[in-house]
Amino acid sequence: MSLEKFAYDNRTVKWFAYASIGWGLIGMLAGLWAALALVLPGINLDFAPTTFGRIRPVHTNAVIFAFVGNGIFMGVYYSLQRLCKARMYSDLLSKIHFWGWQAIIACGALSLFMGYTTGKEYAELEWPLDIAITLIWVVFGANMLGTILKRREAHLYVAIWFYIGTWVAIAMLHIINSFELPLSFMKSYSWYAGVQDALVQWWYGHNAVAFFLTTPYLGLMYYFVPKAANRPVYSYRWSIIHFWALIFIYIWAGPHHLLYTALPEWAQSLGTVFSIMLIAPSWGGMLNGLLTLRGAWDKVREDAILKFFVVALTCYGMSTFEGPMLSLKNVNAISHYTDWTIAHVHVGALGWNGFLTFGILYWMLPRIFNTELYNRKWANTHFWLGTLGIIFYVIPMYWAAFTQSMMWKEFTAEGQLKYQFLETVHTVVPMYALRAVGGVFYLSGVILMIVNLAKTISRGTFVADEAAEAAPLPKVIEVHGKAHWHNWIERRPIQLAVFSLIVVAIGGLLELVPTFLVRSNIPTISSVKPYTPLELHGRDIYIREGCYTCHSQMIRPFRDEVARYGEYSKAGEFVYDHPFQWGSKRTGPDLARIGGKYPDSWHYNHMLDPTSMSPGSIMPRYPWLFEDRLDKTKTPAMITVMRKLGVPYAAGYENQANADLEKQANEIAGSLEKEKLHVGKDREIVALIAYLQRMGKDIKTK
Repeated sequence: MSLEKFAYDNRTVKWFAYASIGWGLIGMLAGLWAALALVLPGINLDFAPTTFGRIRPVHTNAVIFAFVGNGIFMGVYYSLQRLCKARMYSDLLSKIHFWGWQAIIACGALSLFMGYTTGKEYAELEWPLDIAITLIWVVFGANMLGTILKRREAHLYVAIWFYIGTWVAIAMLHIINSFELPLSFMKSYSWYAGVQDALVQWWYGHNAVAFFLTTPYLGLMYYFVPKAANRPVYSYRWSIIHFWALIFIYIWAGPHHLLYTALPEWAQSLGTVFSIMLIAPSWGGMLNGLLTLRGAWDKVREDAILKFFVVALTCYGMSTFEGPMLSLKNVNAISHYTDWTIAHVHVGALGWNGFLTFGILYWMLPRIFNTELYNRKWANTHFWLGTLGIIFYVIPMYWAAFTQSMMWKEFTAEGQLKYQFLETVHTVVPMYALRAVGGVFYLSGVILMIVNLAKTISRGTFVADEAAEAAPLPKVIEVHGKAHWHNWIERRPIQLAVFSLIVVAIGGLLELVPTFLVRSNIPTISSVKPYTPLELHGRDIYIREGCYTCHSQMIRPFRDEVARYGEYSKAGEFVYDHPFQWGSKRTGPDLARIGGKYPDSWHYNHMLDPTSMSPGSIMPRYPWLFEDRLDKTKTPAMITVMRKLGVPYAAGYENQANADLEKQANEIAGSLEKEKLHVGKDREIVALIAYLQRMGKDIKTK
């Protein structure tokens, strides 16, 4: 059979590699800024876009979707062509995919700096960008599947399975979690509320980690680790079991983020059970990668690329053991809302995603520039700087977590809480400083890598269209040797995509549907009423400023939490919260029952200068809230949208909503006036005070 000549597209691979490096640098700088803001609050600069509440989502989105996202596309576009022995299906689709993704990232970062956010972690981008993500994801899928269909290789290597599984799962997760009702061009409210919104969000949030930060990187691992080691994968059978077991089990585990909350107990237990089951396929994949290097350990000692891969796989194993352990209720009671979660996430992000990406860059870029890596010693130095960075980052965070949990839970002999919340903050600030030192180490390694790769590129010659040849795919594919059960699906990419979707959809349907359809899961409370118009505005400001990144609104049924914050939270309290605001980290205290605890003047002074009310506070100042006017023209639309979402405002209430808003604003401005605090009733601070004073007051507490 005659061979067909064609060329691999390295140009798109190069673009995605450059984008991953560039956005990674920006995302890590934003992360370092956020880390320093918890040590040196003055770095917030009294300027809205540079406060922690806005920088933090910029950091998470830049690292996840810009650095890792572009790294995924870089690796997929490089490996898929060679595994299929075919050029990408369409150069035009490749260009649309690249520039569309970069535009989304740039617009997303700008919008987050400006305060346009949904308030849902890892899904903060507003509805126009959600639509753009969907369209670009379809472009990526069409290009990927088109390439697979025109392949010249009969066998679909397991890395391709992981790419296909990633594409179908992320599409499902993104679409379901992004149901929202637009209020304006860059403002919307989540379609779901309270408990239901929390379940959907963490079903998405956990599986965004699973199917964006894990499964595509496992596909890259199955391609690049054997290539770099020049050895076959240890066990192909393991890789097949790894794929199907992982995508089926992972999708169920989301509720373990909501243990001891108002989520129904059955959903919490289901999340825990499947989280424990995840250890088996996850460790199977890790061991498969490490055992691929058997017999090559002498090479590992010398080769920085293999060192990056070994530590990446080790961090993957650590994270996928720790995650199930954190889903055990007795462990979660210690870890949740502390810095343990931050440490856990960054073992995976810095070690698994970061180090695997660095190893791929060091291995791949010299090849597409037809040269050798400029300086292998620099690559080794980068490895050790990155490793020290991880150690200096995560160990202080674990230390901080146990310190927080023990101090929060400690009582005196008389049965009183031993420590005020602010005392715990003061205690862990030195650990936050060490975390920032770790960030500097890690970032220094990245900068050294950029210099090394720039010099590598400058002395090489870019091969934009890499010549290749292969026999065309025969019309009838014969299976040589013993046929296995997986042979049938390995040659049918569309069926593989459909089966993957079915497998990942099962868990989602069985968790989400009962929570929405069985009314007893979310019992209502008659005293819980919709927010007033002024409180709605205040809630939007609270979300805009990223207050949810530091404060929770969920009191768990523990003695210390009830003693510190008030009666534990009930599911029915959140039925009008679009979106929910339970939070995932307590850098500041829980606010679920803050309403009425302090006078209006306390909140006024606290937002103007937190240290005036809480000496030593690391919270930013918010002076612009005292100058910016409330946009009352949005009030009627806010009420209308909320009514469409099921909030029981009376028919026509939007026509009198602003009158009620002004009445409540006058009352708050009047109370401040009595304390000789002069502020216009139309300022944003008045609305925020209204919202803070409402929290937790709808039900009677002991």
